[in-house]
Amino acid sequence: MIKINMDKARAIKQDMVRAERKPLLEQLDVAYMRAQEVGDTAQMEAVAAKKQALRDCTEDASILNARTPDELKAARPAALEV
Repeated sequence: MIKINMDKARAIKQDMVRAERKPLLEQLDVAYMRAQEVGDTAQMEAVAAKKQALRDCTEDASILNARTPDELKAARPAALEV
């Protein structure tokens, strides 16, 4: 019988989330700079909130609380939904 090390599986899932969020953070960096150039503080705050939500994706409860490999595979932080 194969035993899955869930701690290692979570670490792999977190790395996958990091790879997926990287281009989204890069897009938001551009949006933030554009908002900063025109002095749109409301837009800057909105972008900053989105960036923080993406940073928090690796600590999403669906990943941390997954008890089986199938639960972990299905885990998808809401902030990654575009």
